[in-house]
Amino acid sequence: MCGFLVTEKMDSLTFDSAFKTIAHRGPDDHNIVTFSHGIFGFHRLAIMDLSHSGNQPFQISNDLLVCNGEIYNYLPLKDECVDHSFKSSSDCEVLLPLYHKWGIKELSTRLDGEFAFVIWDDRIKKLLASRDPMGIRPLFYTISANGQYMFASEAKALTTFAEKVLPFPPGHYFDGEKIQCYLDLTDDRGVKHTDLNEIKRGIKHLLTSAVEKRLQSDAEVGFLLSGGLDSSLVCAIAQSMSKKPIRTFSIGMPHDAIDSKYAEIVAEYIGAQHTSVVMTWDEIKASLKDVIFQLETWDITTIRASLGMYLVCKYIHQKTNIKVLLTGEVSDELFGYKYTDFAPTADAFQEEAKKRIREIYLYDVLRADRSISAHSLEARVPFSDKDFVRFVMHIDPKLKMNTTGVGKFLLREAFKESKLLPDSILWREKAAFSDAVGHSMVDEIKAYVETLYSEDEFKKKCLQYTHCPPFTKESLFYREIFEECFKGKEKLIPDFWMPNRTWQNCDVLDPSARVLPNYGASGK
Repeated sequence: MCGFLVTEKMDSLTFDSAFKTIAHRGPDDHNIVTFSHGIFGFHRLAIMDLSHSGNQPFQISNDLLVCNGEIYNYLPLKDECVDHSFKSSSDCEVLLPLYHKWGIKELSTRLDGEFAFVIWDDRIKKLLASRDPMGIRPLFYTISANGQYMFASEAKALTTFAEKVLPFPPGHYFDGEKIQCYLDLTDDRGVKHTDLNEIKRGIKHLLTSAVEKRLQSDAEVGFLLSGGLDSSLVCAIAQSMSKKPIRTFSIGMPHDAIDSKYAEIVAEYIGAQHTSVVMTWDEIKASLKDVIFQLETWDITTIRASLGMYLVCKYIHQKTNIKVLLTGEVSDELFGYKYTDFAPTADAFQEEAKKRIREIYLYDVLRADRSISAHSLEARVPFSDKDFVRFVMHIDPKLKMNTTGVGKFLLREAFKESKLLPDSILWREKAAFSDAVGHSMVDEIKAYVETLYSEDEFKKKCLQYTHCPPFTKESLFYREIFEECFKGKEKLIPDFWMPNRTWQNCDVLDPSARVLPNYGASGK
C-alpha cells in the first residue's frame, strides 16, 4: 500500500500541499521526480523488498512508473523480462519492462494482484494508467485545462487544486487517449457451473489459493477477525498454512460487542494469537470527522462500518509492527446479503450481484482501503481474487439463492468437511459489521444526531442538496461533515448503499439488516 500523485508541471507549493494529504499511505519513503511534462510524487509503505532498492518511481531510460499494489504473480512475470536487469526484489519492478514488451492492455490483463499504476512513456510523450479489476487499490483522475490527465491515490490530493475529480473505473486502462475496459468480472456469459461437487471444490480451492497468494510479504502480516463467516474462513485458511500463531484482531463496544465473543471462539479454535479491542462512544464521536475525511464519502453504511475498522487499525498501528492486514470483504456481494434473500428470481439475484461487484470500489472496498491506509497499513482482500470472483459469478444463480434458510450455503458447504472452523461459526447467521461491533454504536449515533437538529432545521437543510439528498438526521450529519472537507465534490459517490428498494420487504430507510424481517438470530 502506497500513495502517489502525478500532475502536470505546477509550482512546488501547490504540489507539496496536495502531496502531503496522502502521506499516511506511505511513511517509509517519499520521493518527487520531475519529468518533461510534469511531476511524479510517491509515498512508500515498504512491503516487498524493504530496502531502498524498492523505492519508486521505477525508471528505464526516461520512462517512469509508480504503482500502489501487490503483484502476486510477479515471479513468473520476471521470467518474461529476459532483457531487464532487476535492481530490487520488489514485485512492482516487473511492470515497466513488461509494459515495453506487451503494451498497457496486455500488461493489465496478465497481472494477478491488487494495483493502481501510472506510467510516463517518454517516447510517445504520454501518461498511461491502469487499475485492478475489483478496484481494491484506489485511483482518481482529473483533466487539466491543458487537456493533461493527472492521477492520485486519493481524491483529496487532487481536490486541493482541481474542480472536477473522478474515480478511475476498476478493470480499465488509460492508453494516453481514452479510458477502456480490459476485464469485466461481472461478465457471466458462457457455461454456468451447476454441479454441486464441482462448485464446492472450486470455491475451496480458489479461496485457499487466494489467501495463500496474499500471505506473500517481507513485512509482518495480521488479520481482521470479526467472528463472522468470511473473515473467520480467511483466518482459518491462513493459520492452516502457518507454522506459528497468526495475529488476529477484533473490535467492539464495551457491553454488546456481538462479534468479539465469536472472534475469540474462532481464534482459540484455530490457535491464533488474538486481541480484542474495545472502543467507546467518546472515541467514535472524536473520530467521526477524520473518518469521513479519510473515506471521502457521505454514505451512511460506509461510514458506520468504517468506524470500528478505523479504530482497530489505529490500535494495530500504534501497538504492533504489522503492516499488512487480510480482511473478509467482497464475499457478501458474491454470495448474498440478508436483503438478497428477498430477490424475486434467480436472474434478479444475479443482476444484483453484478451491480454490487461493479460498485463495490465505491463502498466496502473503499471502506477497507481508507480505514486501513489511514494508519499506514495495507489491506489485502482474498475474496476479491479475480479467479475466485470469475468462478463464483459463473455459478448458476439458482444455487446461490438462499433456499435453505441459511445464507452463503455454498461457501459454508465448501468448507464443511475441512473442519477449519467449528460448526457454531461455519453455520452462524450473518450480522453486518456496523451492527456486530455492538448495536449500541449505531444507537448512540442516532441519539446524538437527534440533539443536533430540530425537525424544521432537518427539513430545511436537506433541501439544499440536489445530489442524493439526506433523508435522515444521521445522513444529514455525515453530509455536512463531508461538505466541510470536500465542498462541491458530492458526486464522488453516486448514491447511498441501500438494499434493492424495489424488492418486497426491502423498501427501508435504514441500511442496517436489523430493519429487515429476516434478521432473526443475526447478531446474537
